[in-house]
Amino acid sequence: MSIKEEIHGLTDEILTNLERLVAIDSQLGTPSEGKPFGEGPAKVLEEALKIADELGFKTVNLDNYCGYAEMGEGEEIVGIAGHLDIVPVGGDWTYDPFKLTREGDHVYGRGTTDDKGPVLEALYAMKLLRDSGVKLNKRVRLIMGCNEETGSKCMEHYNEVAEEVSCGFTPDANFPCIHGEKGMVMMTAYSKNTRIISMNGGFVSNAVCDTCNTVVPAEAGLKEKLEAALSETKLQEYKITEENGEISIYAKGVPAHASTPTLGVNAAGVTFECLAKAGFEDDFVKFYNEHIGTACDGSGLGLKFEDEYGELTLCNGIVKTEDGVVSCTIDIRVPVTLKGDEVRKMCEDKLEDENGRIEIHMIGDSLFFPRESPLVNALYKAYVDVTGDTENKPMVIGGGTYAKSLKNIIAFGPEMPGIDYRIHGADELFLYQEWKKLCLYIWKQSKIFLQSNQMRICDICSDNERQFSVFAIMKRLMRKPGN
Repeated sequence: MSIKEEIHGLTDEILTNLERLVAIDSQLGTPSEGKPFGEGPAKVLEEALKIADELGFKTVNLDNYCGYAEMGEGEEIVGIAGHLDIVPVGGDWTYDPFKLTREGDHVYGRGTTDDKGPVLEALYAMKLLRDSGVKLNKRVRLIMGCNEETGSKCMEHYNEVAEEVSCGFTPDANFPCIHGEKGMVMMTAYSKNTRIISMNGGFVSNAVCDTCNTVVPAEAGLKEKLEAALSETKLQEYKITEENGEISIYAKGVPAHASTPTLGVNAAGVTFECLAKAGFEDDFVKFYNEHIGTACDGSGLGLKFEDEYGELTLCNGIVKTEDGVVSCTIDIRVPVTLKGDEVRKMCEDKLEDENGRIEIHMIGDSLFFPRESPLVNALYKAYVDVTGDTENKPMVIGGGTYAKSLKNIIAFGPEMPGIDYRIHGADELFLYQEWKKLCLYIWKQSKIFLQSNQMRICDICSDNERQFSVFAIMKRLMRKPGN
């Protein structure tokens, strides 16, 4: 039986096992004894390790922070790192987010692309390699984390209690390959004085606020002015009602990942903007529009900046009201040539005035491998050899992956250029036919590299890059559709 026929024969089994993972709501929960990220993440890790055990792999659970499945032997470890946790569902789903649903070539469900699908694809790529009889002089370890979406504390724990990987890749981004990941700044803006009665919207900080409900005191003519202002926006939907001296505003924008906020429409930002246009006088409305706004470039905080690898972006993900205070999360992705202390210095005199204040919670450094580095060249060559695509080049992304948490790791796939997999949005999906092709590509490329001298880590990459050229290919291809 050919490898192509083998992959085809496994398709139903893989989809059945993916359904087992998608069925578990594994977003961050309430920590309890032995379950650092709550019930859901612990449950999905148990299920994933059970699947790996059923396939005959050695499995280890590292205190429900993460776990791994392993094959091969030797001192060196080639790591494939993926995550089983998900972002909250949110949005208007056409399909049940916790039920794997196939419609033609599209397979829907939360985590299908980010990142349960790629994890399972990697596991089956390992199975195909093992069953093909390829002799391994290294161990291949699929590390499955449970906290990538909310801090990657799972990988901090891995680094404390487990062996360091020699090299590897994470199938949690894009093809052809990723040679840089922007830095990250997390902030929250707070009102000091506001007439806004309530304002609540968004469901995660790392995605554009796509729905927002706002209540403000009624004023003569305000409803009509708001209607006029909102009618000129790019909102998908809005509704204004007036009752008992209050005006309620519902705004539906367009979801997008925080790394690409210009692809979305910020429902909260548009609401603030329209309140000002309608003549609603309010301290925090003024503060928001001056410091955050809808531009997505950080200009209101003095952070507008661009280098040859990309521009700084700003995303407002969540807006909420507690005890009369309106707060707004701010997720900023920082170009790779800009350092954390430089970011702080650029915005420090813009963080507070009489109308509001902004608190910096975290500044994270970027990750960067030169485009000409052996590691990047090796992965890019593998992509071109498999796809024939020379138009798309290695890129720097705004998203963050496990590559920032594990040494000698880079992101490689699984999202193909030009396809929207709707990660972090409603109706997340992967493409069925693409998956089968990628499994075949991974198997072929992995076997070639594993049986060649190129598999020697030191021959492929240098120092902090050495590691995963071969397995990055393997992982990328097996992961298939989406980050």
